[in-house]
Amino acid sequence: MARKLKTFQTSLGFYDLAIAAPSMKAALKAWGAGSNLFHQRVAKESDDPDVVAATISKPGVVLKRPAGSNGRFGKHSDLPSYLGSGEDGARRERRRVKPAKRPTPKAAPKIRDRDARRAAADFEKEQKRREAERRREDAAREKDRERREKSTAKAQAALDRAERKYAETAAAIQAEVEALEKRSRAEDDRWEKERERCTPRCGAGASSLPRGAQSSEYGARARCSAASMPPSRICSA
Repeated sequence: MARKLKTFQTSLGFYDLAIAAPSMKAALKAWGAGSNLFHQRVAKESDDPDVVAATISKPGVVLKRPAGSNGRFGKHSDLPSYLGSGEDGARRERRRVKPAKRPTPKAAPKIRDRDARRAAADFEKEQKRREAERRREDAAREKDRERREKSTAKAQAALDRAERKYAETAAAIQAEVEALEKRSRAEDDRWEKERERCTPRCGAGASSLPRGAQSSEYGARARCSAASMPPSRICSA
């Protein structure tokens, strides 16, 4: 059996909110409150006949009006008229007419059992509609999150492949550089040995050779000049 509805009222931001709900917990859930506004004394059960009549006519629907006003509650509401900034706002505030004295509150209208049951059923219907809408929104957010995660994973995989390719290419280039350096050192060693082997000993001990073994002055000069020739022009000994 559907529970009897009560009217609850609070103020959030620029609006006063009201709703017909079976409990404070249901009202807080409909308002989207993150804390217990009733314990904080910023929400209450209302017996104002106009507020009760408005909420009972739309059970489960959060009604609003500009904060601090005495207007009627409805599904949609404008911002408070006193909002303003600077001199214009102060001027409007000074021009505001003092509100008329409120009449003595009337007793809350008596609600017949049949109307109460209908209102409770309408509340449950509205609550189910809100929950279905919330589930759709949650599903849409989850789908969007999965899409973002998939896109991020794809981009990360592409980056990982590029990094691996770079590392392999850099390693191959480094190996080629090391091989060239090794060949260069080997060529330097080979040339040094060949240069030493092909370079003649110029003027060393020529006077001490036997008479027949002494070379002519021209031959000595030729041997000495060979030491300064490039490797390609030096004959093998």
